[in-house]
Amino acid sequence: MNRDIASDPAAMAAQAAPAVFVVLWSTGFVATKYALAGAEPLTYLMWRMLLVVALMAAIVAIGRPRWPGWKGVGHSAVAAILVHGFYLAGTAVAIAHAVPVGLSALIPGLQPVLMATLANRWLGERVTLLQWVGLGLGLIGVVLILHGRPMSGEVGWGWFASGVSLVSITLGALYQKRYCHDIDWRSGNLIQYIAVAGFFALGSFGFETGEVRWTREFVLALLWLAVVLSIGSIAVLYWLIKRRGATQVASLFYLVPAVTALMAYVLFGERLDWLAMLGMAVCAAAVGLVARRA
Repeated sequence: MNRDIASDPAAMAAQAAPAVFVVLWSTGFVATKYALAGAEPLTYLMWRMLLVVALMAAIVAIGRPRWPGWKGVGHSAVAAILVHGFYLAGTAVAIAHAVPVGLSALIPGLQPVLMATLANRWLGERVTLLQWVGLGLGLIGVVLILHGRPMSGEVGWGWFASGVSLVSITLGALYQKRYCHDIDWRSGNLIQYIAVAGFFALGSFGFETGEVRWTREFVLALLWLAVVLSIGSIAVLYWLIKRRGATQVASLFYLVPAVTALMAYVLFGERLDWLAMLGMAVCAAAVGLVARRA
């Protein structure tokens, strides 16, 4: 490690942030499978967001950050429905329909391709030829990782839900970068989680029974998803979005299917063969190419 980086905690944090984000984000797919053993998708998400709202309210009360104006509140609410609402709902519905955990990460793992195209047109970010090559490699890596995996469950609904996740997280990240970049993360996140808690509550009461089995497994999964994912990984994601190009941040999502597949192999016995491991190596190379600046 470079001596200047080793002596600068901020520089070390900047170097570690991408890896931390990928690992944390990948655990969300695994923890969701455990949480869904205790509640229906939207009901579990409602309880998760209510817990996050309480935690964020405590953080805001202690930190007393600056609050955005009404326009900022509106932008934060829109970003919340995209980044948290449809993305998390799509992922949870896919897993609830018996789509394997590793497979549930496939379509959202294609985000960098869509992100690069939209960022190039909407944000004016220049995507270099080398970055396009990296994006293509990442796509190949994702296919290799999930090649031959079982398509169990109600496949049609699972694929549709994952597709919704892909579009919403892509649009949400772009929207966040364009309209919410100057909002304090503490007040902004509290606004977002209040908005999305209401979104999931409406979905739970409108389409589900609302029944919850408060088992130890469900409670632990809920705590992990609320604290580590909704606060920890989202804070890292928004920090990265604010300081890096949208295409660079999106490229990290190519590593999520690889890490998720490895976790699913250890915890659930899902398939992990040499082809999948080759795909992981290809994804890592792709991220290196996309992360290079023009």
